[in-house]
Amino acid sequence: MQYPTTTSGEAWRPYCGPAPPFGEWRWNLDPVLLLLLAAATGLVLWRLEGRRRGYGLAAVAVLAFGFVSPLCALSSALFSARTVHHVLLVGVAAPLLAAALPVRRYGSLILATAVQAVVFWAWHAPDAYGAALSNDAVYWVMQISLLASAVWFWCAARSASAPAAVIALLAAMLAMGLLGAVLTFTGQAVYAPHAYSTLAWGLTPLEDQQAAGLIMWAPAAALYLFAALWRLGRMIGPDAEAHPA
Repeated sequence: MQYPTTTSGEAWRPYCGPAPPFGEWRWNLDPVLLLLLAAATGLVLWRLEGRRRGYGLAAVAVLAFGFVSPLCALSSALFSARTVHHVLLVGVAAPLLAAALPVRRYGSLILATAVQAVVFWAWHAPDAYGAALSNDAVYWVMQISLLASAVWFWCAARSASAPAAVIALLAAMLAMGLLGAVLTFTGQAVYAPHAYSTLAWGLTPLEDQQAAGLIMWAPAAALYLFAALWRLGRMIGPDAEAHPA
């Protein structure tokens, strides 16, 4: 299968390989990636204990699912699948990694909240997204920066007071939901790498983009809302927090 081409005639060469045809479920068995995941698993088993070890192993499992399972290849075909992948990074793997780290101050919660939102929005700008799908180095800069900024945010929120954490989580929810709304109601498809790759999966590029927007707008934003409600419940419940958690 040929790669779709950019407007300059160059081929899109996403890290996860060319967009698969409908019904093809291709696994990513990159030996370097598998070695890194195995090393991360070993590090968790060596350095962490108890509940923190469980959180660390769960985070590695989520990362393995995102980068090794057929979701990786599917994200070359569908922007909505790429969105699921990014949501797994920032909304599932990142808080699990934060829970595996020790509770301490991680800098300004306001700054962490802003950086996470800016990084997420920036990589979903069409030009930046196109660059990530045409160069492996840029792709990994995108993935690492998304994960790192999200881990910082969740660490900062976890160590902050409950009222501050609730405000930050609601702000993150709004940032995610707003981007989702923009993508849902934009009247044209804006992601060139998926100009043709969605058709084999029964979606026009615009329908795929709108599905991605709805994923960000509802389930992805809801992750932050649920976390905010949990912290709020701990603050006002019978076992109210006596100190930042």
